[in-house]
Amino acid sequence: MTLSTDVQAGGRHRVVIVGGGFGGLQAVHQLAGAPVDITLVDRRNHHLFQPLLYQVATASLATSEIAWPIRHLLRGRPEVTTLLATVVGIGADARRVHLEDGQALAYDTLVLATGCRHAYFGHDEWEPFAPGLKTLEDATTVRRRILLAFERAECETDPARRAALLTFVIVGAGPTGVELAGTIAELARDTLPPDFRNIDTRQARVVLIEAGPRVLAGYDEDLSAYALRALQGLGVEVELDQPVSACTAGGVVYGYRSLEAKTIIWAAGVRASPAAEWLGAPADRAGRLMVGLDLTVPGRPEIFAVGDTVTIAGPDGRPVPGIAPAAKQQGQHVAQAIKARLRGDTAPIPFRYKHAGSLATIGKRLAVIDFGRIKLRGALAWWIWGLAHIYFLIGVRNRLSVAISWLWIHTRDQRSARLITQGRGMGESRPAGFTST
Repeated sequence: MTLSTDVQAGGRHRVVIVGGGFGGLQAVHQLAGAPVDITLVDRRNHHLFQPLLYQVATASLATSEIAWPIRHLLRGRPEVTTLLATVVGIGADARRVHLEDGQALAYDTLVLATGCRHAYFGHDEWEPFAPGLKTLEDATTVRRRILLAFERAECETDPARRAALLTFVIVGAGPTGVELAGTIAELARDTLPPDFRNIDTRQARVVLIEAGPRVLAGYDEDLSAYALRALQGLGVEVELDQPVSACTAGGVVYGYRSLEAKTIIWAAGVRASPAAEWLGAPADRAGRLMVGLDLTVPGRPEIFAVGDTVTIAGPDGRPVPGIAPAAKQQGQHVAQAIKARLRGDTAPIPFRYKHAGSLATIGKRLAVIDFGRIKLRGALAWWIWGLAHIYFLIGVRNRLSVAISWLWIHTRDQRSARLITQGRGMGESRPAGFTST
């Protein structure tokens, strides 16, 4: 049986949405009540709250606290069909989405919210040694490597090998890199010391390497300087203006020096999904689709693209950032455009991005917030950061669970999600994948 069936005369408008992340799911929600049949396709069965993914990687939260089954979220929407499938191409002329199993989905309107993956700047061979952080699988891999490093250091008698095991390198000092570095430093300094007998986890080295001149380069310079001081206060070694030239099972090479380290985490860059390749459409250097002002693909008004899949300028002329609020705004815009077309209004509606602010946490009671004219740092920013993230989680149960976990960490320095799951351990390889936004 094939899924590629054409709508009959008088049938409902068919919308296919590829990607169940922030942008895709927002489009589904905003289309509620419209005379459409929606097919949502994702290669994973869950929606992921990606801003807190690093907390799973650092044993602060469990996977179930930041991810929810897509089918469960859409259980009250009979017009929505959810498919667990992998898209491998698009037949734009025939209006078909081709799946890995050979099936095809017919559409009247297509929304691409296919997200992004890690970018190693032409060195994909580094990935087995320096995993990125975009999916739940990535987070559990990183968590396993961090915890195994301490476990193996406890058994190691050779000082040099023990030092390498207790050295953690994060490449890239954007929000993810800064958050990882600060949390790993706190894990080693505050949480783990009472649990080990042969090692002092407080002697662990956390090294944050950045090719640019400052951390959090997208933030105001004063906030960036504060973040640098806060990281150094946590014991993080920050190396600026130091591009990485090699990642191996033994460590990294940056600048003109090498560093032995058994745990390397990549937070330096992203590359868009192959959406532009599927369509033969223009893309930027990171592979992001260059869409029109209304988020449609040039020459294909029936195809929209949102989130990390696209690049589009904001009101200030700079590209709209690849963050959850931007993806949600784009998903909402696409839904409004589809409903307008169904009413007979086919005039393009330009997308207007409204920046709500940038937030990044550095560690317990340490964060920076940039609301434009208002800039906050320190404990107050940390509390606002926490409340904002709890608010945007799905469901009362998850909000309570995350709040209790953070309160426990805040008061007792204990992280309950320190489970080492099955895997190959150090130097393990894994398949590359995409995440949706």
